[in-house]
Amino acid sequence: MTNKIYNALVARSDEEKKIVLPRFFKTSKGQYGEGDMFIGVTVPNIREVAKEFKDVNFDVIEDLIHSPWHEMRMCALLILVNNSKKEVTKDTFDFYLSQTKYINNWDLVDLSAPQITGRFLLDKNRDILYKLTESNLLWDNRIAIVSTLTFIRNNDLNDTYNLSLKMMHHKHDLMHKAIGWMLRETGKRDTKRLYDFVQEHKAIMPRTMLRYSIEKFDKETRKELMR
Repeated sequence: MTNKIYNALVARSDEEKKIVLPRFFKTSKGQYGEGDMFIGVTVPNIREVAKEFKDVNFDVIEDLIHSPWHEMRMCALLILVNNSKKEVTKDTFDFYLSQTKYINNWDLVDLSAPQITGRFLLDKNRDILYKLTESNLLWDNRIAIVSTLTFIRNNDLNDTYNLSLKMMHHKHDLMHKAIGWMLRETGKRDTKRLYDFVQEHKAIMPRTMLRYSIEKFDKETRKELMR
């Protein structure tokens, strides 16, 4: 079955994408995506394949997620997301968190963490997210903060702010962007809370995080907060 899925992706590959995607996802030596391999398939086409093979079992999904091909791993995650639309089961949640070293680029995290981790934890204890912030794995850290997008959409902002503070001094730019993005999303629900948070912490916030978080403020407010 894994070979069938691979062949379905290859059939949708694009030669130009094979060249562009490795550059876009920083796969050179020393970069965050070092060594990642691309078939050259767009996300809409990967979604098509995921829908076509939605009935595969966990063994196949695990094979896919262990693949060296980026699109195979994305396909695995999209199958999990598609199969969790009604309910995220404990088995799916546990499997997802057991595979985080293979969920190893920002796009893979961003399309799956809110839908799986975030939705599962919506009405549960969230200590696991704080544990993920202590991991040495960048992708665990990103999963922790991006999962809160689901909470934000349900007007639950506290964990986003708490996790942002906990990881405020993260060394990686990808985390500065992710935290800034989540903070920006909280501002859509409570503008004053975001303004007050940024005003209090702007002196220690990485500049990328700060810029991302205040993007939706008016020009004068952005100027004030960037001083």
